[in-house]
Parts: sequence; C-alpha cells; structure tokens
Amino acid sequence: MLYDWFQNISFAYPAFFGLLVLVPLMIWWYVAKTNANQGAVMVSSVSSFRGVRSWKNIFRHAPFILRILALVSLVIALARPQIRNDEQMVNGEGIDIVLCLDISGSMLAQDFTPNRMEAAKNVASGFIDDRPADRIGIVIFSGESFTMCPLTTDRNVLKTQLANVQSGLLEDGTAIGSGLATGVDRLRSSQSKSKVIILLTDGENNGGLIDPNTAKEIAKSVGVRVYTIGVGTEGFAPVPVQTAGGIVMQKEKVSIDEKLLTQIAHETGGKYFRATDNESLKNIYSEIDKLEKSRVEITALKRYSEEFYPFALAAAMLLFLELMLRFTIFRKFP
Repeated sequence: MLYDWFQNISFAYPAFFGLLVLVPLMIWWYVAKTNANQGAVMVSSVSSFRGVRSWKNIFRHAPFILRILALVSLVIALARPQIRNDEQMVNGEGIDIVLCLDISGSMLAQDFTPNRMEAAKNVASGFIDDRPADRIGIVIFSGESFTMCPLTTDRNVLKTQLANVQSGLLEDGTAIGSGLATGVDRLRSSQSKSKVIILLTDGENNGGLIDPNTAKEIAKSVGVRVYTIGVGTEGFAPVPVQTAGGIVMQKEKVSIDEKLLTQIAHETGGKYFRATDNESLKNIYSEIDKLEKSRVEITALKRYSEEFYPFALAAAMLLFLELMLRFTIFRKFP
C-alpha cells in the first residue's frame, strides 16, 4: 500500500533532498561526541557488573534517533510531495459519421491480412480513436442491412460493437443500396452541420430492396456526403469456401462496381477510393480524416493535492518528543 502511494507521488521541490546529506554528518558527530565523553575506571574484575544495565542505558540513544527521524520528515515536507490528477476536457463541433461496412462472404477473401473484413475493422477502429469530438455509428450490410450501433460518442461501445461484426450475421449478398439507405436514415434527424457516410464494399450490388441510385438521391436530399471505398486486389483473390470436405481456398475474380461507387461519391460531394492492400486502406482512412476536420478544443487540467502535511506534523511531534525525553527522563546533571 505504501509502495502504491509513493508510485503516484511527485515532488514540487526535489532539491531539498540535498539536505539529507546532513544525516550521515550528524551520525558521525554524535558517535564521535559519545566516544569522547566515555569515562574509564580501572577494576580488577567486571564479573560483578554483568547484567547490570538499566533501561535508561539501553534507550539512551533514543532522543538522537528521534532527531534524525524528525530531520528526514522535515526534508520530505520541504520537498512538497504532491499527487497530480490530470484531466482533459474535449469541446468542439463534431461531425456525425456512419461507417457502412460490407460483411458479405467475399469480405473473407485473404488478399488483405488476415482478410478484408478484419483489415477493415482494424483500420476503422483506429479511425474511431482519432475522432474524439464526433458522433459515430456503424451500419452493416450484405444481402440486407442492419444498424450495429447508432450514433454515439462512446468510443468503448463503438469498438466493442465493431469487434462483434462478422460475416454471416445477415443474409449473404451485396445490397449496396440498402446499406446506404440505412446509413442515411441514421443521419436523417442529425442537427450536425456535416453528415458523412463512409461506405466500404468489395463487390457489385446484387440484392436488397432499395436501388443504389435511389439511396444516393435520398442522401443528396438530406445533405449527406458519401465517401466510397472499393476493397480488393486486382485480378483474382483467394476466398475460403465451405464444401462437403471442409473449407477450401478458391480463386475468385475481384468485381467491384467502381462506376457506381464513383457516381455515388461524386454526386453527394464525397470521393471514391480503391484499396488494394492493408496499407492503402489505412492511407484512405487517413485522407478522409484530413478531409473531414472537426473543430476540437482540448483543455488540459492539472490538479495537485498536497501531501506534505503528515510529514510536517511528524517532524514537529518527533522534535517535541525528543525535547521531552532529553529534559526529563534522559536529563543530564552537571
């Protein structure tokens, strides 16, 4: 417990610890003085003196020990031990952002490390950490769409929900229109001056009840800016496929509807990006982070609680006790 207390302590004036050099000097002076004052008597035998030691003789050094302890306590008090509590207050005008993630089976392709979905989740998690003043939500889609997490500033909830995203939660397919429409619906009632959707997919629209162009028009009508990201290498990618004999890796052609994604981004005021590996995906989110800047004010507060009072009190009590002993029990008569 005492160790944990000292772990959190800092000293305002640590230079006062230099006064501790007086401790060995005082001990040397006391020993030298004590030896100089020792008397000697010549006797024929000491057998009769054995066992004749009073408690005063045993504790005769107690006043000096109390003085040393008082000096150490006083030095610590002068160094001003403090416990510092750091706080940060974050204020500003944030942006409302919805991360719209494709979780279709093809997102398990391993042209990214370890696969497209995990790479997208890892980069999105870092993006969440970098946006302290924004409200962020998560929408997932495959053959249908679902709101995984509504708009919130709680980073822990967001990252927990993001970690729970996996393929197979929804009917398989790629319903880009449904995913976009659900994301827009999350932002419809937002009062933020800037509303953004980051839509990430690795395929072509082949399902859902809402056409992507219809979803695009809805986004335009409510002032939502859409950044689209096409994920996948050029050519073919290894994809795990469940067969009767177990999971096998098959090469499948990467087919991304770049024309549609470019159109959605361009007409809503956003931008289309193509990610072919983990590094390029990370750079894309960094670029979006720069394009969509929030006005953030961070106020750092440092509060100190003084801890020198117990040491100052201990020094006073030890000195008082030393004086009491020296002029009463251990009083020396001429």
